[in-house]
Amino acid sequence: MKTISIIGGGWLGKPLGQYLSSIGHKVYVSKTTSEGVEALTQSGVDGFRCDLNQGATELSQHLTATASEIVIGCFPPGFRKGAGDQYLHHWKALIEAAKESKAKRVVMVSSTTVYPSLATDMVEEDATLAQAEQNPLFSDNGTIMLRAEEALISSGLNFAIVRCSGLVGPNRHPARFASKLKQVSQKAPANMIHLQDAIGAISFMALTDISTTVNATTPNTVSKAEFYQAALNAVGSAEPLPPITQQADKRIVANKLSELGYRFHFKHTLELV
Repeated sequence: MKTISIIGGGWLGKPLGQYLSSIGHKVYVSKTTSEGVEALTQSGVDGFRCDLNQGATELSQHLTATASEIVIGCFPPGFRKGAGDQYLHHWKALIEAAKESKAKRVVMVSSTTVYPSLATDMVEEDATLAQAEQNPLFSDNGTIMLRAEEALISSGLNFAIVRCSGLVGPNRHPARFASKLKQVSQKAPANMIHLQDAIGAISFMALTDISTTVNATTPNTVSKAEFYQAALNAVGSAEPLPPITQQADKRIVANKLSELGYRFHFKHTLELV
């Protein structure tokens, strides 16, 4: 049994905590407000308050008091709210707290946003901070996330970085997103992962000793146009797809995660709809 603290008890972090608890670990999950902690507690999760905007002290005290061995950072970068610049600061605070409390392992839930806009297969070595600083095909958001990744890689801590593709699952059926897309391509792969496999991959890497970075994405896929049409069909929607293009894009490859021993619940993205 391990003692695990998850920073970020949202759509992914909360069920991740519930799963790790169900397989025998002692798990704590954070929210930034007292109301959020109370909601976690009422749902049977051991919640604690942690606001990384306030620095490392609050988290360090929690990790020390609970003797947390594994710390999982499971919070979004906040790009949609215009707060992406804070992401690196939050990760630096988490790393400082992990060091102060002598945690044994830190897991970062990252994103395939880090990869450049190139129509080719992308493996883990295709996105590093050094590459991003020299290549304009890397987005500003991707570079911010790579700075956070590099802070963890160079921290001296035992670590895992799990780069998740687009997340789908409960209350996030892909049909919901079809109308929000500006366009869909018949030549761009749909890089997606179900919540169940995201939880599985993060848990697998949390409980593995190797320090490394892995992609977490459904191994087999179709084009975005085919994927979103299948999603609309699955819910009986007659809504038309957004404009269809022929623009190629990257395909995320998860071979490394599979080679380490993880077995995907969903082998093909069409199983996700």
